[in-house]
Amino acid sequence: MATRRRKLFHRIKINPPQFFALGFLVLIALGTFLLMLPMATADRHHLSFIDALFEATSAVCVTGLVVVDTQTTFTLFGQIVLLCLIQIGGLGFMTLTVFIALLLRRNISFEERHLVKESLNQNSYEGIVRMVRFVLLFTVICEVIGTIILGIHWGDELGYLKSFYYGLFHSISAFNNAGFDIMGEFSSMTAFVGDPIVNLTLTSLLILGGIGFIVVADILQKKKGKRLMLHTKVVLWMSAILVAIGTILIFLLEYGNPATIGNLPWNDKLLASYFHGVVPRTAGFNSLNTADLTLGSQLVTMALMFIGGGTGGTAGGIKVTTFSILLFAVWALIKGKQEVNIRNRRIPGDLVFRAFSITTYSVLLVSLFVFLLAITEKGAALNYIAFEVLSAFGTVGMTLGLTPELSEPGKMLLSLLMFMGRVGPITIAFALAFRIKKTAVRNPEERIIIG
Repeated sequence: MATRRRKLFHRIKINPPQFFALGFLVLIALGTFLLMLPMATADRHHLSFIDALFEATSAVCVTGLVVVDTQTTFTLFGQIVLLCLIQIGGLGFMTLTVFIALLLRRNISFEERHLVKESLNQNSYEGIVRMVRFVLLFTVICEVIGTIILGIHWGDELGYLKSFYYGLFHSISAFNNAGFDIMGEFSSMTAFVGDPIVNLTLTSLLILGGIGFIVVADILQKKKGKRLMLHTKVVLWMSAILVAIGTILIFLLEYGNPATIGNLPWNDKLLASYFHGVVPRTAGFNSLNTADLTLGSQLVTMALMFIGGGTGGTAGGIKVTTFSILLFAVWALIKGKQEVNIRNRRIPGDLVFRAFSITTYSVLLVSLFVFLLAITEKGAALNYIAFEVLSAFGTVGMTLGLTPELSEPGKMLLSLLMFMGRVGPITIAFALAFRIKKTAVRNPEERIIIG
């Protein structure tokens, strides 16, 4: 059986980037079909194809942008479909495929190990199956703890059966950086702006899911005398810096804004600023009405959405490691150095090249979709369009209120962008890696004047 699968794999000649893209498309198609069933919606009238496609794409790509209110539109069946799509999309279908194979006591083929290696951004095949077990165990533990905390906290208000379901839904949504909520009326977490338990539980889940499983595994498996990987240090430091900068800037920019935190007590101001400093890193919850944010806060939020979270986790964006390499590369250029060094470690030239390529691709992609939506969404302000586009690309899910008002062409465009934002940067990174390794002949070198 394994030999047959291997022959089929080679006959089709499908590479990992193509396989990931195809897998996401199949999940989106399945989700669209299920969400269009009458039993998925509260009024028993099926969603239109475009609305169902948008919702399924948002769930699979763990974005959180919605064109209909999740709580009032979907039945329990519909909400469970969304949860399954979020969980599979967040962890990666190959991770779950390997786990099911392990449960069935089936041998894991080399091709499957290779695909998991690429999807989890591992450097070698060693310990791939062990890594899959760790990812799933860590995910379950985090989501169960979040469910218990939120279920108990909301118990008196909602009743414990409902509160634990709410806790489960929002824990899965938070850990996978999806941002879907079932609070109703597109309100997200605005009712809990001053609630430390809700705010800290959700942000903790967001951070743990968003920094990347590689980082978490490196920290938990660290033995005495063993140093953390450079990757782990870069992700932790840059994530902490971005959260701190985001929190401080939101606090200062919104301090006198009565529509957001201006009238809140001092502690709630800090809590709301911290929450908003964390969630743009690819999780679409919001405790403040984003449409009421000052223009400065909107720009800060857009920048954080573009950067995103850690590699190999549930976050989107260009990733903090890519952003870090760019910063150090620019610094090296300013200092007149030929090599990029981080913490006394030299970064390979192909990684620097990939970082610039991914960023360039992302900037061009975002610019193109801003232009296209400016055409389809006539009358919408440019900042609203740019915010929506960056939210879709970074798989964040935050909105200034434009998403539910999108035209059908606009919904199709954002659906495509969510897919490209989730798959695109990974695909181009892998494709570049394969091409670089296969290059045998080098062209003559000649300089171009830039700057």
